[in-house]
Amino acid sequence: MTFTKPDHEFIVAAGDAGLRADAFLAKALPELSRTRIQTLLKQGSIRINQLPSKPSVKLEEGDQIQCSIPEPETLQVKAESMELDCVYEDGDILVINKAQGVVVHPAIGNREGTLVSGLLHHCEDLSGINGVMRPGIVHRLDKDTSGLLVVAKNDLAHQSLAAQIQDRSMKREYIALVHGIVGEPAGIVDVPIGRDPKDRQRMAGVGDGKPAVTHYRVLDRVEQQTVLLCRLETGRTHQIRVHMAYLGYPVVGDPKYGRRKEALAWPGQALHAWHLHLRHPRSGEDMDFYAPPPPFFLKVLTDLGAENTLKLLKSQQKDSASLNK
Repeated sequence: MTFTKPDHEFIVAAGDAGLRADAFLAKALPELSRTRIQTLLKQGSIRINQLPSKPSVKLEEGDQIQCSIPEPETLQVKAESMELDCVYEDGDILVINKAQGVVVHPAIGNREGTLVSGLLHHCEDLSGINGVMRPGIVHRLDKDTSGLLVVAKNDLAHQSLAAQIQDRSMKREYIALVHGIVGEPAGIVDVPIGRDPKDRQRMAGVGDGKPAVTHYRVLDRVEQQTVLLCRLETGRTHQIRVHMAYLGYPVVGDPKYGRRKEALAWPGQALHAWHLHLRHPRSGEDMDFYAPPPPFFLKVLTDLGAENTLKLLKSQQKDSASLNK
């Protein structure tokens, strides 16, 4: 990458000597995420003493740092009119109850009809903190997982929400219907997740994977299934689906990690992001959002007699629409 005239220049003081380059720059450039800074260092857009450097290099007193930060790339995605179930919206964040079957972010094979396309039509602008203009996506849900998703409408919001995910203060709870009868009333799955060495299209519990922790609690045991309340401590790809399959209780309807033959007809995995807790990035207010599972999910829970689950959903469901500003 061609290094142009620097936007920012720093000289490392004695008190900052010994810091990693990415840690120093995260403090010096708070508008950029640490991941973004690491990418810019690897691209050569940030140089130390006129030379490209690694994010992990330890700084010395007097080191000169020059940053040439490129403009965010234009996201080549068309805005599309889409019916969005907006649970909450203000000038900083947007909370969506995503329908099952909707892809969150465009990728090869899914350029149209994504949630981002709908958001681009709905909002004038979204955050560009990760180097691509107007994605707004802080965290994702799988295509066939329904439920709550928070979107950043500016970089301040994106930085704050990403930090809440990083420090695990954002709370994300899911309702999951799994195969088998889970015996213990509650538990924790602490199993690293990485690419399945036998199938790169799948994730798996692997020793050299990234740390992944899921908390779960039994809500109902019904026929040959169990309804669980799952809380993410981390947010790895397919985390709940992989962890439940690892325990021997795959999510009902899961086409990737579940059973080949399903007793229950299901349009994708029986997994719904039900509860989202976050701290508002501007006001600091603690906010809780709830969204009931889709009608067909509720019908299955009713038909199975999942009384504790239905009681919980009814008692905790809140009218978030009244929060709109």
